[in-house]
Amino acid sequence: MLMTRFLLLFCLYFTVTNLSAQTVLIPAYTGYAVPAEKEDAQLFSAKNGVQNWIDPQQKISWFFYIKNPGELQLSLLSTKINTGSTIEIAVAGKTFRTKLVSGSALKKTLVGKVIITDTGFYSITISNIKKAGKSIANIQSLELKGAATDGIHFNPVERRNAASVHLKYPLEDSIKAMAFYSEMVVPDGADHLYSYYMACGFKRGYFGIQVNSPSERRVIFSVWDAGNEAIDRNKVPDSNKVKLLAKGYNVVANDFGNEGTGGHSHFVYPWKTGEKYQFMVFALTDSVHSNTIYSGYFFIPETGKWKLIASFRAPKDGNYLKNLYSFSENFWGLNGQLERKAYFGNQWIQKSNGRWEELLTSKFSYDATGKAGHRIDYSAGVDGKQFYLSHGGFKPANIQFGQSLFRQPTGQRPNVDLNRNSDSLVQAKLDQESIKAAVSKGTLDTTGNESSVYYHILKQGAGKPIKVTDTVTVYYKGSLLSDGSIFDQTKEKPATFPLNRLIKGWQLAVPKINVGGTIKVIIPSGLAYGIRSRSKDIPANSVLVFDIEVLDAKQ
Repeated sequence: MLMTRFLLLFCLYFTVTNLSAQTVLIPAYTGYAVPAEKEDAQLFSAKNGVQNWIDPQQKISWFFYIKNPGELQLSLLSTKINTGSTIEIAVAGKTFRTKLVSGSALKKTLVGKVIITDTGFYSITISNIKKAGKSIANIQSLELKGAATDGIHFNPVERRNAASVHLKYPLEDSIKAMAFYSEMVVPDGADHLYSYYMACGFKRGYFGIQVNSPSERRVIFSVWDAGNEAIDRNKVPDSNKVKLLAKGYNVVANDFGNEGTGGHSHFVYPWKTGEKYQFMVFALTDSVHSNTIYSGYFFIPETGKWKLIASFRAPKDGNYLKNLYSFSENFWGLNGQLERKAYFGNQWIQKSNGRWEELLTSKFSYDATGKAGHRIDYSAGVDGKQFYLSHGGFKPANIQFGQSLFRQPTGQRPNVDLNRNSDSLVQAKLDQESIKAAVSKGTLDTTGNESSVYYHILKQGAGKPIKVTDTVTVYYKGSLLSDGSIFDQTKEKPATFPLNRLIKGWQLAVPKINVGGTIKVIIPSGLAYGIRSRSKDIPANSVLVFDIEVLDAKQ
């Protein structure tokens, strides 16, 4: 009953609007410790408030917003401590020292009064002066009285995360966007633990960077399953599950749940504040089979090359990129009092006709924490030619939900060369290992090797020699070395191509025979399509096998 009564009081009083002086209870479990605790339930409990406070170096703070200046009286409701503990309480520029008394029953200790002279956010910070016994203090709630409580605002719930904030980039329904490019900078001092800065979001997924621990940072790319399962991916039928097709070197790929379900991938990478990072999501649609392959690419400044994070096939889709957005998230509330901020700029889409278009408009929004009014410290705007998002820090909001923002164009169209692959050397080694393994098993036979392209001449041909500048007429069949599946082939009629416009592997191998000849070619991914998803049947980093018969060659 006591817990129920407190929760009712907290829900009723988190924003006080009556004109007379009020008694307001701020739940102690909504505070923040510095240094932060390691686990949520270690120091703060919905049942007990502040508990197990044993670190004398730790300070605990609560935050609230004052709309009407005036007198503010503070008391603490505490229990179960050893008599003799002394704490110091700082509020509105004044400090008070208080000795707490022992007892299992809830006791109220008057701290003192302050005069609030201006509107804005304020904090109450408690620190240890003298620790008597194992715990410093067990605090159930903070009681506030006085004229300043009129209209006071504070977070009433156990969730201590700052509200997540978003920028949505509107697109006409008729636009067929096959690529979404964005740049992002996290400023100095904003790289707090449990931050997720997301640059390229779309209807089926999201792509950004995280701070996961003091020693680990990640690049994250995830794609949602089809269907409505929110928690457990084991309950998702295979027909609704996204499938991993390819991933970059040292990328971890697995499942995720509890916020929808889907395929997750991450690359451990020590990204830095103040550095501009580039992200691109590419969508390869297959309307016939109602699926889309989504690939996430991250530019690594240290190498000047792009890295494939992962490619996933999403079922029950077949659409281009929709619902584009960016966000900033505080994904664990232990340090939800800290301000997070990121700059998002130079957003572009590439249409299905190959043309690029710059995105200059965004619309601000926030999550359920913001919608419920539990947290009101967020902001967004335009700085130069970039948008920015900020949340946490208990600073006044400067924007309303749904408000539109407009930035100036940069005119700097993305220069995305996926042939410059940061994993090229490692992938080349992996490809050679898989080719040699197939040869040793007898599934492939070779008579030569030209610049890592293996070939087996089945028939030399009696016609004229073939030059790389020739236009060739051929019958061919292409398959994947990984599983032998055929991705393309000629049927009744041959195909004619300028040889120098085909992938490098063809250019190196086909001139080994003459017109009338037949050759089997094994092409490593770097001399084929590399980290690009060339078609729905050719995943990134695929070693390709071609059976080729040359019928004619002309200059």
